[in-house]
Amino acid sequence: MSLKKALLSQVLGLSLGLLVSFSSFAADTPSESSVEAVVPKESMFQAGRSYISRVSDRLVDTVSGKSEELINRAMEVIGVRYRWDAELPQSGLDGSSFVGYVFKDKLGFLLPRKSTQMSRVGKPVNRDELQPGDLVFFNTMRLTFSHVGIYVGDNKFIHSPSKGTAVRVDDLSSLYWDKRFDGARRLDGSDTLDDAERKELLNEVKNLKRKSRSL
Repeated sequence: MSLKKALLSQVLGLSLGLLVSFSSFAADTPSESSVEAVVPKESMFQAGRSYISRVSDRLVDTVSGKSEELINRAMEVIGVRYRWDAELPQSGLDGSSFVGYVFKDKLGFLLPRKSTQMSRVGKPVNRDELQPGDLVFFNTMRLTFSHVGIYVGDNKFIHSPSKGTAVRVDDLSSLYWDKRFDGARRLDGSDTLDDAERKELLNEVKNLKRKSRSL
């Protein structure tokens, strides 16, 4: 089996069951067939919410247990230029696509594309409770949750800031970012996405499934 096929298959495993925002790339991730055995094909969308409750604890363990690997992967992308609506380091990454790329590439977590949607994934955490791997949000365009980064510890976060810049580490306590801080989320398998957003993500999962079968 090729590396590409293996990655797609692992990404698909939990994404198919969660139907929300991400899937687990951990060693104990159920295979695609085991997920389908739990969630019947004809009712995948309806069963998504109940499935979340059965895997949320394991997802929390996965994120916290692999936070160091996640941060290391994010650090490897430092210097990649900002580019609006791009999704791969080779072409550039904007704020939300940087976060989405790191989580998908390292942990196999499939996040929504927009930072505003990411702000409804997982549970809110207070600023003084931040842990490496948490998502941090900012109001940078006079819009709530218009920018997102990944907390790396020691009051620092990594992100792709804006046009003309590149992926870098910044300090949450700096004047600019402190006044624009909008909150933080910790991935725990829950979400407050609406049905349309969840369905959009499910369609992306189905596309990944078709691609994996063609490899």
